[in-house]
Amino acid sequence: MQSQFQSFAARGLMLALSVVALLSTAGRAAPTDAELQGMLKVIDERQQNQGDYRSVAYLEQKERGKADTAFVITFFRRDADDKLMLLFTQPKTEAGKGYLRLDKNLFFYDPTVGKWERRTERERIGGTSSNRQDFDESRLAVEYTPSYVAEEKLGKLEVHHLSLKAKDGVDVAFPMVDIFIDKTTGNILKRQDMALSGKLLRTTYYPKWSKLYSESKKADVYFPGEIRIFDEVEKGTSSTIVFSETDLRPLDPNLFTKAWLESKSRG
Repeated sequence: MQSQFQSFAARGLMLALSVVALLSTAGRAAPTDAELQGMLKVIDERQQNQGDYRSVAYLEQKERGKADTAFVITFFRRDADDKLMLLFTQPKTEAGKGYLRLDKNLFFYDPTVGKWERRTERERIGGTSSNRQDFDESRLAVEYTPSYVAEEKLGKLEVHHLSLKAKDGVDVAFPMVDIFIDKTTGNILKRQDMALSGKLLRTTYYPKWSKLYSESKKADVYFPGEIRIFDEVEKGTSSTIVFSETDLRPLDPNLFTKAWLESKSRG
């Protein structure tokens, strides 16, 4: 088992080094398709944990002409088999509601009616500008085909601008995405989500990134400390997500079930 971890770490390091070299090289031809795919794989692998993941998210929504709303959500991931659970804990009126992703299906539970409903990838979490992908592991290399736009400046930072198109048969919230990758760190700094027509639907910024060492992965896991989402259709509407209490220790094996969430709602 140890040799398998070491082999995985070595392959990941070689891939990361090759992409870092790509990101730091100036004045060369545009990256090849293989290099672009490698960039996405590094982003995915840095954010994925081979074991479990728990974090608390403070989610604030601002809408023009309305009072601000805020939620506290505890969310859980099991990256090994792509499971995700979101449990609302505050405010009291929302406590016990939750989302569960199983076998690529997203379900919502409302304890006030005691029913589960299937939701789409475009589901606005808690009615905010956020959706499932903002809490889930990154799967850019699996879901999208990249193309290179240009080397650009984002403020004072130099970035690689990539355009992504959803692969055939893959269910995603947004079929077209532009990402802006920091040439120094390799982290995503900005993301633009679009409809198939190219209409801009929302813009997301990632001003803070953090990392924790994972015993199950035998490497660091990167995650955003804060996400700022701006609705480009309903101007004046935005969401801010601040993450805290991130924990990579193993979770209860039975956590990712409808019965578990229902029991928490009754509690």
